[in-house]
Amino acid sequence: MPSVRSRIMADPLPSASTPSTRHRTPTLRTLLRLRPFVRPARTRLLLSVLSALLMGVAGLMIPLVVAHVIDGPVADHDTGALWPWALVLLALGVAETAFFGIRRMLTARPLARVEESMRNRLYEHLQSRPVAFLDRWQSGQLLSRATQDLGHLRMFLSFVLVFLVVNAAVFVIGTTILFVLNPLLAAVMSAAVVPLVLISVWFEKRYQALTRRSQDQIGDIATVMEESVLGIRVLKAFGRHRAMERRFSELAGELRKTELRKARMVGWIWAGLILLPETSIAVALYLGVRQVADHAITTGELVAFFTVSLYMRWPIESFGWLIAATTDAGTAAARYFEVLDADGALPEPEQPVELEQVTGALAFEGVRFRFPDAPPDSPDLLRGVDLAVRPGETIALVGATGSGKTAMTALVPRLYDVTGGRIALDGVDIRDLALVRLRGIVSVAFEEPVLFSMSVRENVLLGFPDGTDADVERALAVAQADFVAGLPWGLDTRIGEEGLDLSGGQRQRLALARAVVSRPAVLVLDDPLSALDVHTEAQVEKALRSVLSTTTALVVAHRPSTVQLADRVALLSGGRITAVGTHDELLESSAEYRHLMASEEPRLDADDLAYSAEEAV
Repeated sequence: MPSVRSRIMADPLPSASTPSTRHRTPTLRTLLRLRPFVRPARTRLLLSVLSALLMGVAGLMIPLVVAHVIDGPVADHDTGALWPWALVLLALGVAETAFFGIRRMLTARPLARVEESMRNRLYEHLQSRPVAFLDRWQSGQLLSRATQDLGHLRMFLSFVLVFLVVNAAVFVIGTTILFVLNPLLAAVMSAAVVPLVLISVWFEKRYQALTRRSQDQIGDIATVMEESVLGIRVLKAFGRHRAMERRFSELAGELRKTELRKARMVGWIWAGLILLPETSIAVALYLGVRQVADHAITTGELVAFFTVSLYMRWPIESFGWLIAATTDAGTAAARYFEVLDADGALPEPEQPVELEQVTGALAFEGVRFRFPDAPPDSPDLLRGVDLAVRPGETIALVGATGSGKTAMTALVPRLYDVTGGRIALDGVDIRDLALVRLRGIVSVAFEEPVLFSMSVRENVLLGFPDGTDADVERALAVAQADFVAGLPWGLDTRIGEEGLDLSGGQRQRLALARAVVSRPAVLVLDDPLSALDVHTEAQVEKALRSVLSTTTALVVAHRPSTVQLADRVALLSGGRITAVGTHDELLESSAEYRHLMASEEPRLDADDLAYSAEEAV
């Protein structure tokens, strides 16, 4: 079955080298889609906004108290009257601090749960998609969505969203207070609002494109990092690790350029958001001093006006950063929902057929298949396959490279769906069976074994969680995986990432043990012995005969010794089954079969063939 890394992506994601052509959804509309995830935390989130708002109001009250103090006790030189107002100021300061702490406590835990639920939802979605869905996505792109993008969203919900609301409210309340204190000076201060809004709109549109590019580039870098780590043996063996370093450096350089452009844009908007209000303050200060000199206002009123103005500097100046963070979150949400919106789930039957007693009769009836990302004008890979496998029978599937043998094995457990015809199990279309039920009946071992970072026991029992150690030992004996006893902790030995600390043959034997441990009714083996030496292969085949005698099996075979395991052989050629018979019958009647078997013969020398024949008896 083509792997994710080897398949050409039909719908590649935008990357550093490929500008995105996707329609850009408005940030607000995208962020509103987070509501189902945020709903469980909405009460605490609203209380957090309220706490932050009260914190802002407490801060705005301080300048008004100061103005009263200046125009009252200070102007009257009444030091005794200062103490009550000092206590009021202290109370406002304590209240501001308390509301700040309450806001943090209200949001930390529930929003961590929101991030957790979003991450679990993404993982669940990926696990429920067919292989064809994952073929279209780079692993690094998916990884960056599940980690960095969700981090952006958590930051937005816990901090940015709160202060977008609070800063806007503080701005409105503060502006109202300024107009009450001095309409003329407030009008001068408000003159900067229109250019600030225009700058913000210009910034958001351009910053969104840069943010999308940056996050896609991070996904590309994650992909290269993963491939480099998993393929380090190949890179070093071919002396290409330096070339991969250069490739990684180029991607990192492109990301650096994008981040610098983002930084420059943020710098420009910060400059505008600081310069315009400061200019307004300077003009208002000049006019305010003139008003004090003309006795139009008091000194306390002027101090109160500019104290409130200075208190509003942070809400105004932070607006640029809040826009940038909101844009980052909007882009992260868009990337997150891109995965959730990308359909492609295998259809489940509304009323699944129940198979109470499974005999294992397997039939391919006019099966046609093409990979979802195949060019539209290319022919089907399978063009009408007809093959019947009787209950308890073992069929060896033989064909030239690229003939579709692996595709046939992937269709049985519905890793892909047929594009024509049907596959029947005990006379029932496998699409009418619940996927969980089907995959409990069919067990598969692939040519490229995949192991996980867990113990040997957990790897073998991956599809049979109720299995016992006795089941594991039996499966390991069938797979001739006696090397497990020599591992440091036996069955409890934790296998490294993808089993790279084991040999290819050891990985294949563990994968074979995983396939047979549940005693499946249907067993599909995609050349699972290709990495074994001929002596070990003969031992495994001898042990496998006891398993194959009690199950229906479809075995992709390349070696003549593997073909000998089968009751019959099916020759796949030109997208169809062109011949079915015993090994001897096909050797006699099919020139193509003789050619395929002859091309495999050089793998075994005379002594090996004699040994294999002796062991098979």
